[in-house]
Amino acid sequence: MTAGDGVRVVRLLSRRLPWLDILGIIAIVVAATAVVIKNLPSAETSQLLNVSYDPTRELYAAIDKAFIPQYRDRTGITLDIKESHGGSGRQLRSVLDGSQKAGVVSLATIGDVQALSRRGLVAADWQHRLPNNSVPYTSTIAFVVRRGNPKGIHDWPDLVKADVSVVTPDPRSSGNGQLSVLAAWGSVTTRGGSRAQATSYLKALLQHVTVSAAGARGAADSFALARLGDVQLTWENEALREVAANKDELELIYPPVSILAEPAVAWVDANVTDAKKAACAKAYLDFLFSDAAQEQVARYGYRPVKPQILAAHADRLPPLTLFPIGAIAKDWSDAREQFFGTNGILESLSAPAGT
Repeated sequence: MTAGDGVRVVRLLSRRLPWLDILGIIAIVVAATAVVIKNLPSAETSQLLNVSYDPTRELYAAIDKAFIPQYRDRTGITLDIKESHGGSGRQLRSVLDGSQKAGVVSLATIGDVQALSRRGLVAADWQHRLPNNSVPYTSTIAFVVRRGNPKGIHDWPDLVKADVSVVTPDPRSSGNGQLSVLAAWGSVTTRGGSRAQATSYLKALLQHVTVSAAGARGAADSFALARLGDVQLTWENEALREVAANKDELELIYPPVSILAEPAVAWVDANVTDAKKAACAKAYLDFLFSDAAQEQVARYGYRPVKPQILAAHADRLPPLTLFPIGAIAKDWSDAREQFFGTNGILESLSAPAGT
């Protein structure tokens, strides 16, 4: 029985029954209508956890706000999207060990997601399931310096001047930290330097690091708020955010050459075995490649992969000379092993003398 049916019954009986009897009938109708309303199917809700790297908080807050109502209108499903942010290496380990049951990951490098794939958590063909090899935006490593650039820092060799102290995240826990190492190495080898020269430069640079935070946002706080160090090596989007928030104190410096950073995304097959949940995860990541999301990407200082949208923001995201990972390693997996694996370049340079 619906509420309308109840009203019609009351009108019919009111012509034939005494008023007191009608009150009893009304009570029955109201009760029946309440049962009908209570048993109506409610909107479906699904929860999705996005495990992401450190500085993407603002970007994904905006992405979620745009995507959730659109998806609800299209499917009737209300998504409850949870976000987790931290150093990309630490986030990767938390998904690998199961302490975070990610539905999707949006990590700092292709190599991070490849590590999940090698463990069977993400399908082997994950790069072919989304546009642009599952890279929805790119970035690079830039410099942030004090206002007026008192130490005259313009290029990578300037970082190892005698009086310069460097702030950068720890490459053992941070994608930003790893990319800074790779960018520093490539700044030598892609401009004609030898492997020995790159090794010597990277060793010197590591000796100039005075603050090594767990993640990009911690490094930013040390540099901008605690005012530690002369230069910060950071994601371009973080540099833009920091300088905008501290216009009278900080400046952004683009070195002549840096690395092409390729943050990658995937749904975690092992954690989204239910077909509806998998569909939610795929739709969420597909949305990142839409024009609406690509505009948000640019707004928050990341480089859209859609050329026309990137070009529209060239005043804030200027063309740069960026070398791909293939310029210094076979691929991201090779770079991870060569630079950050056991007995890799970083470990050998960080080891105490004589070990």
